[in-house]
This record gives sequence, C-alpha cells and structure tokens, in this order.
Amino acid sequence: MIPKELARKIRTIQIYTTKVVNDVLAGEYESVFKGRGMEFDEVREYQVGDDVRSIDWNVTARAGKPFIKKYREERELTVIFLVDLSASGGFGSVKQTKNELAAEICALLSFAAIRNNDKVGLIVFTDQVERFIPPGKGARHVLRVIREILNFRPGRTGTDIAGALDYLGRVQSRRAVVFLISDFQAEGFEKTLRVHGRRHDVIAVSISDSRESKLPDIGLIELEDAETGEMVLVDTGSGEVRKRYEAQTLGRARELSEMLRSMGIDQIRIETGKAYIRDMMAFFKNRERRRCP
Repeated sequence: MIPKELARKIRTIQIYTTKVVNDVLAGEYESVFKGRGMEFDEVREYQVGDDVRSIDWNVTARAGKPFIKKYREERELTVIFLVDLSASGGFGSVKQTKNELAAEICALLSFAAIRNNDKVGLIVFTDQVERFIPPGKGARHVLRVIREILNFRPGRTGTDIAGALDYLGRVQSRRAVVFLISDFQAEGFEKTLRVHGRRHDVIAVSISDSRESKLPDIGLIELEDAETGEMVLVDTGSGEVRKRYEAQTLGRARELSEMLRSMGIDQIRIETGKAYIRDMMAFFKNRERRRCP
C-alpha cells in the first residue's frame, strides 16, 4: 500500500503535469524530438539537393565521388532520466526540496514522452546507482517512476555522476534522449560526460535553491555539508563573507554552464520556488530553432 501522503503528492503532480503537457508542452516535445532517433540504413550516391552534412567522407574517399549516409527514423524514442537524489537534494528553502522538484520535472517530460508513444526509463543515483527502472510505456509506468523518486531514501550521501553515466552506458546501448537531473555538486565527471554526450542526446537539468547562492544576514551560523557531514562556522553578519560566498557559488554555476556549452550539451536551469515552465519552453524553442535554421 502507498502511504496516503505519498499518494496525494503523486496525484497532485500527475494532475498538474498532465495539464501542462496537454495545454503547452506536447507539441513542443514532438517538434524537437520527433525524428531525433535515427538508425543508419545505407549509403547512396550524392544527388543535387542532398544535405552535405550527410556525406560519408570515408566512402566518398574510397569511391572517388560523393556518397551520403541514409537513415531511417525509429518508430519510438527511449527517454532516460538519470536523476541525482543524493543528500544535497533534500535541501529546499521554499515549499519544495530539490528532489521533489526533480520528480515533477521527470513527470512533466515523461507524460510528454508517452503521449508520443516513447519509452521512459529511470536511473537514480547517489555515489552509486541505487535504482534502475528499464524503459517502458504507459501512464502506469510513469506513475511508478514518479513514486520511486518521491519515495526514495538514499542509502548513500555522496554524488558520483561519472559512475552513473558509466552505468547508463552498460544498460542502454542504443542512442537515447538522456535528461541528467542534478544540482551538480560533484567533481570529476567531465571526461565521462563528454564521452556519453557523443553517444546519447544528453540534456543537463541543473536544479538549485536560492539559499545556496545567497546567505541571510543572521549572524554566526553553523552549516553542515549534507553529503560529507563537514561542519563549518560562518559569520553571515559580515557583508564581505556574504559577497564572497555568493561570488563563489555563481562562479561554479558559470563554470558548469561553460563546460556544458563546450561539449554541445544543452542545459535547463531550474530553481525551487520559481515557475519553471518558461525555462522549459525556452529550451524547446531554442532546440527547434537550431534544428530548423
């Protein structure tokens, strides 16, 4: 039996996200991702009007005349949610924690996916992979994904993004659309992300909370790192301390965005307590614009 409070949360998310998908997001999802899953079929000789980006340069070099790669569209896509639910995700200074917001984002995109007959899978990780739901279809499957995220209690506190990406590579050999949802409070994953960013269509969804970048002016406080347990005494009454803290936090966010951009990986920035539909729509619009120059 599902606890009543959990069932209520799931139902609330289902109602809200289904309405957003039906009213706003369904067409955007289809226009951006439809036809993105392509399988190589064959090569044929280049004809006037063909897209030069499809030229197979290896075959062209051997044959002495241009050939292009032909692809056939897959009937369905596979969408994988790679979700960081480490201890730092339990933080939230407003009505939602970062992990609860992650569940809502997954629900929104999952209902858009199944509306287009795509498969949805889930990998939940901390500093190890703790849950895996193989890709499947249907509303019942999506509700299971939401339930797993909302009901999840981490067995470990740290974050290992690289390890989660390697696990993805073992369980998902075919190209997939991968939403990597995390607060990205981790290190050492850049090389692995670059590798899997070439293999899959990876979209980074970075979730943050305003209190993580701005300290309140309340004097001496003791802060605990949720993942390491380290305690730090901070004088929030000092304007210089608050300014330095904010600069460091914003600097890390900027470095993350620049790194993702250098890899060609799209980023959606989401903050707890703020309406995120505009950010989601901006992502889809930008993608559609790039796809249809």
